[in-house]
Amino acid sequence: MTQTASILETQPHLKRVLGQRDLVLLFVVAVFNLNVLPSIAANGGVTIWLWISSLVLFFWPQGIAVIELAQRYPGEGGVYLWAKEVFGPFHGFLSGWCYWTNNMMYVPTVLLYFVGVSVFALGTGHEQLADNKAFALTACVLLLAVLVVLNIVGLGVGKWINNIGGIGTFVAAGLLMALGLIVWLRFGTNVTWTDFQIPENPRFVLNSFGVICFGLVGLELASIMGDEIQNPQKTLPGAVAWGGVLSGALYVGATLTLLVAVSKQDISVLQGIVQAVTRMAERVGVPWIVAPFAFLLSLSIAGIGSAWLGGSARIPFVAGLDSYMPRWLGSIHSKYRTPYAALLVHAGVSFALVLMNFVSSGVQESFQRLLSLAVVLQLIPFLYMFGALLKLALAPDFQPVRYSKTKLILAGASGLVTTALGIGLAFFPAQQITSLLSYEVWMWGGTLLFIGMAAFFFFVYGRRKTALKAAA
Repeated sequence: MTQTASILETQPHLKRVLGQRDLVLLFVVAVFNLNVLPSIAANGGVTIWLWISSLVLFFWPQGIAVIELAQRYPGEGGVYLWAKEVFGPFHGFLSGWCYWTNNMMYVPTVLLYFVGVSVFALGTGHEQLADNKAFALTACVLLLAVLVVLNIVGLGVGKWINNIGGIGTFVAAGLLMALGLIVWLRFGTNVTWTDFQIPENPRFVLNSFGVICFGLVGLELASIMGDEIQNPQKTLPGAVAWGGVLSGALYVGATLTLLVAVSKQDISVLQGIVQAVTRMAERVGVPWIVAPFAFLLSLSIAGIGSAWLGGSARIPFVAGLDSYMPRWLGSIHSKYRTPYAALLVHAGVSFALVLMNFVSSGVQESFQRLLSLAVVLQLIPFLYMFGALLKLALAPDFQPVRYSKTKLILAGASGLVTTALGIGLAFFPAQQITSLLSYEVWMWGGTLLFIGMAAFFFFVYGRRKTALKAAA
């Protein structure tokens, strides 16, 4: 008993600072990402059916999986911990690795989207700055530095940018949909039933399904910070339910508004939301509202970046403690008690990826390439998550914890099939891609590279660390 207590005392301890309100706002800011909407809405009204299908077949099972697995395996690590407990150490490491490295791709897309929106807050005439590589790169670096500093200071401080981002998301989405409703009531719309039908060439639409599934992830984020939630057994289920309902409603409403305001041919993947607000505000007679809207949306995007940067950095933190990655990644700040080493590494790699893509392509194509690879890496842990539900439910000694065996089987099967489909369709290029060969090399090469690196750290580096420990 004394030895166990001694071991627990030597483990790093994180502060429990997240309440239910914090979690609901975290889910909204993490799940409801306005930055993916323009690239989806650019494919027309057919994406509404994709949204509805994904909400039923992917999002609902995700909520069940998060609540069930978080109660069976509480603690820091989330998708890493769950796959490790159900499938073994390597699968846990691969799940966590893909979740982390996906965010190395995704955080840069958030930074680029911040640049595309924030220029509207500077006033009319500054919109073209978003396509200036030097300006975009400088703005990305400054925002990344601010987010890293706030998250190192701690979730007690860093959570406020998440919360402000969540509030900004609500206000921005509410304003967008309110303008859309006013325009529709006063002027009608050019959108017809034909726009909601499957196009003759659905190639570009296929990529949208993977991006939609990607846009609906995030309910698992709080479980990765399980040791930092106040009373997680009681707090998490209600927060997941409220966050899921609000995010789903906001996604469908905002997509419809975009389609009403801007034709799909004119939607920019970086500035589509502000484009829609600008056009609707001019028609209604309130053009002054664009700058404050862009400022609110910028806060929302900063909150998204903070939520994913801070949350995903807990994966290498836990992997460092398990000795599958360098031990120093499991270090916590002596004053702020945060995983500062993992945060700095994440920020450094994200910056390198932004720089690399800027050299080879334009700003909008860089955004789409990074987003598509992030989709593949992000959804791999969900294969494990839904597979874990099926394995637990089909076990001979199954004991219900939160949900029945039938519900777990239905959720696991639906989520697993939908996730696999989303991964496969992400390899179809979006309409912003100019070179098919370059895109496929980027997608296949990037996927295999990151999976290969996971195998190296686990089987080579991890085995070496185990041998050193045994010798010691």
